[in-house]
This record gives sequence, structure tokens and C-alpha cells, in this order.
Amino acid sequence: MRDGVALSANVWRLADGEGPTLLVRLPYGKDMMGAGVGVMPNLMALLEAGYALVVQDCRGTFRSEGEFVPHMADRSDGEDTVAWIADQPWSDGTVGMYGASYLGMVQWETAATGAPALRAIAPSVTSIDNYEAPWYSAGGALSLSLVTWWNAMMYAADAQRSLAAGEGSLAQVQELGQAVVFAESLNDVLPTAEVPVLAAYGKWWDDWMAHPSHDEYWDAMELTPELKNVTVPALNIGGWYDLYIGQTVRTFTTARQQAGSEQAREGQRLIIGPWDHISATGVYPDRSFGALAAPQLMGLTDLYVKFFDCWLRGDTTALDDVAPVKIFVMGIDQWRDEQDWPLPDTTWTDFHLTSAGHANTADGDGVLATEPPATSEHDTYLYDPRRPVPTAGGACLPMTPGFGGPVDQRTVTGREDVLCFTGPVLEEPVEVTGPVSLTLFVSSSAVDTDFTAKLVDVFPDGKAINLCDGILRARYRNGLATEELMEPGTVYEITVDLTATANVFLPGHRIRVDVSSSNFPRYDRNTNTGGVIARETEEQMVPAINHIHHGPSHPSRLVLPIIDRKEQ
Repeated sequence: MRDGVALSANVWRLADGEGPTLLVRLPYGKDMMGAGVGVMPNLMALLEAGYALVVQDCRGTFRSEGEFVPHMADRSDGEDTVAWIADQPWSDGTVGMYGASYLGMVQWETAATGAPALRAIAPSVTSIDNYEAPWYSAGGALSLSLVTWWNAMMYAADAQRSLAAGEGSLAQVQELGQAVVFAESLNDVLPTAEVPVLAAYGKWWDDWMAHPSHDEYWDAMELTPELKNVTVPALNIGGWYDLYIGQTVRTFTTARQQAGSEQAREGQRLIIGPWDHISATGVYPDRSFGALAAPQLMGLTDLYVKFFDCWLRGDTTALDDVAPVKIFVMGIDQWRDEQDWPLPDTTWTDFHLTSAGHANTADGDGVLATEPPATSEHDTYLYDPRRPVPTAGGACLPMTPGFGGPVDQRTVTGREDVLCFTGPVLEEPVEVTGPVSLTLFVSSSAVDTDFTAKLVDVFPDGKAINLCDGILRARYRNGLATEELMEPGTVYEITVDLTATANVFLPGHRIRVDVSSSNFPRYDRNTNTGGVIARETEEQMVPAINHIHHGPSHPSRLVLPIIDRKEQ
């Protein structure tokens, strides 16, 4: 690298002559790189297609020199590595990149430098805004279970490096290793910022805990303003149950508008399957999406090859049969080609929340209706942070079975602190494909609290499968950069971003939205005090009496992207 630090890589090169090269940069160990994991392409297929391949350990990880600090050196290291590849005798001077999660972030960081030899990137299940995903959320809550596990994993690897270099201690390595294996126990420790095994190691953990708002610290890592410097096309790949789904679709739409060249804007592609962050089989205990859901059977590796053939080899016909958008529509469990996102024929439709004041639990009187209610009412529940609603599925890292992905919500909807608003039994199919949001009129006894929401497909037998969800920390209702506490008893209008989905609610099914104030340990618990949540103890927590208002003067409503294609 430009500062003299040496980064280690595995290189597969052509036996004769020169050719295009694909680069993967990762902090998880290049020697563990599999033939094809999740939404990653089959490595051997890329080699057989005539591509050289470079798989590199990020700075300060495994066999590479230097110190690892997330994202601090990835721009310059990516730029230097691309230049190094282009200068090799086995390279024809063209480079593409691919990879998932952190491996996708480094692609955008490299592309933002304008590296001349870089011609295309294929980032999957990833983000260009590290605050909104993965470490915090679009609503300002800390992604607790992910943050504790990932940091324990990276610290454990770093401690092993130190031990091998004659520094650190075996006890520290063992303690961090235990934390990785039993990461769930870390989520119960309060204050969050003082989880002993993580706080003791320090480094970036302290920084993340010290910056709960989207401030200058996170702005320095966000690439949205730098999309104007990206001049290469991108193959964006995501999953409906992936923790990055909101960022995946946002990056695609924003790059289509703001990327720095016409080729980059028009060359954006989007693929979304019924996948989570780790698994791409489409098979879950409570819901299976069929054999065609798997990347191998829908030809994902072939799409990678076509994409790179177009932009690295100049094959202008390679993508002729590939639509700009390819999505898996759940419910009918089919792949479908589209021309844009959101879909051009979307009809944004309000589904109004109403009740007689007792929407608590799935057996309550909460109703979801296309006609606005004629009378005003409100529903009330007690949110006690000492007794949070447990995580039951969703777009999160699947730590244990039933934690992430599609999960029957009957495990949590018997609680009095979960409000359920359910539509009538459908006589015709209703397709919901696109971004989903929930506008609520809320009040609370507390100066700060959270509001969560889930879009749910209720089956005829009562099974209730979550499709997408979101959370909003009330102090961030007017933006993630500034905190504004509530006045107890005052009604506020808020909007909860439920990210996006594609699902056909079949005849006999019902559409439902569930509302509460916690989703733990996927997100940290709001202590309701208005203080620094990561620094507060259980003794400091206070319960909050929360109200959801609806009616003519408080039109709480679920906004769904309806697609009317009954002829199909």
C-alpha cells in the first residue's frame, strides 16, 4: 500500500496470457473463502469463465499487516490494490469487484475513489451508510445483537493476532472466544456501553457507543454524498429478510439518480430474493419459498458472469436478456423481471388503523381498513423495558433458529403490549411490492420511547408470517442527527420505515400490522428516560404508557405499495 503496509492475497491467474480480474477484499480470512456461500457466486465458475481472481485480507486482519479499524483504510487500500492488479503481467488492465456484507462496503468505498482500472462492482447484502445499517437503524435504535456479536468476533480475531505476535494474553483470547460462542449473554448486560468483554478491549466499540446519533462521526463513513464520484455500474443483490434490505434498495435508486456517469446510472441492476444475511436457501422452519428460491436454481452465478462479461470484456449483448430489476415475489413464490424500483405501476394505498380501544393482542379489536374511521379512539399499552417484546424473526442476522427471517408471530402476539390491526379475509389476491411505511399519531407518559411495526401475512390457519418491519426512536422523529424529546401527553405524528417487501396476500389470507415499543435483542431497549441509553442501568429504566391515536383528527395509517396485475 502507499504507506508501505503489505496486504496478503490469494491469486488465481490465467495459465496463459492476460485477462480481466475480479477482486474480493474481506476482514474474515481469505483462506476461508468458499466456492460459493449465500449470494456469493461460485468461485470455480468465475475461474472457468476466464477471470483471474484476487482474494485479499483487509488491513490488520489475518495475514495482512497493519491495524484493522472498520472502514478507516478501505478506500485507499482498495484503490491501491486495483492499481496493483492492473499493473500485473497477467492482467489486461480491467478489474471488477464482488462480495457480500463488509465485502460489499469496501467495493463502494473503492468505487468512490474513481480508481481508473475498476470497471464494475457487484455488492450484495450491504450498505453505503454504516449508521442506518448495520450498526444502528433507520430509526435510530442500536442494532444490539449484531453489534455485540460482530465486535466480539472481530476482537477475538484481533486478540489471536496479538497473541501470535507475542502480545496480549491467552486469557483474553479465551474470554472473547466465549463471547462469540455465547453472544446472546452479552445482550442482557447493562449498561450496554460497559459490556465487560467488549468495553475492556475498547477500540471502535467505545466510539460506536459514544455516537448514538447520526453525527459527524458517522457522516465520515457515509458514501451517499460520494455517489457522484462513482462512475462504474453495480449489480446490487439483497434479500427480503436481510438486515441491509432498506439500504440495498435505497442505494440502487439513489445511484440511478446520482452516480457520476451515465454508464453508472443506467448500468445499475437489482436482484432481491427471499433470503437473509447468511442463508439463501429460501427454506425456514415456518415458511419455505420453494426450490426456485435458491441462487443455484435461479442462475445467480450466471448473472454475475453476464454482468462482468458486459463491463469488463465489452460484451455489449451479455445483458440483453437481463432486466434492470429481478425480484422474488413471495406468496406466489415466483421470480419476476421489472424495469425499475419502486415499480412504475405502484398505487400507494392507505390502510387505516381503527379499533374500539382494545387492539391489544391478536385477539383484540384492532382493524385495518381502506376506509378512514368516522370516530376517534386510541389504544394503550404499557411498555416496560425490563420486559421487552422478544425478537421473533425479521431482517436481522439469524443468531439462532426462529430469531431471523419469516417466523410465526403467534409466539409474541398474545402479549398485551403488542397491538394488532387486521384487515378482512381477502376474496381476491392483493400484491404488495415496494417500500412500506406506517404513519402513527402517538403520545406517551415518557419523554422518549420507541415504536415498532411489522407487516404480517395472516394465513387461513392462523399462522402469521412477518414480511418487513421497522423501529423509530421517538427522539429521532425529526431526523437522526438531532435529538428532540417528547412532552408527556402531547400527540406527535411519526413515520416508521418498514423497509420493503414483495408479497401477494392470497385469497383467504389477511393483511395485518403489529405495533409495539420493543424488539429485543435485535434492537436495544429504550430506557424511556431521555438520557444516554447505552450508559443507563436497569435501575434507571422507567415504564412508559404509550398511546396510538386514530380517527379523523389522527389518521394513523399503513401505506402499502399495491400492484394490480390480476391479469397475470
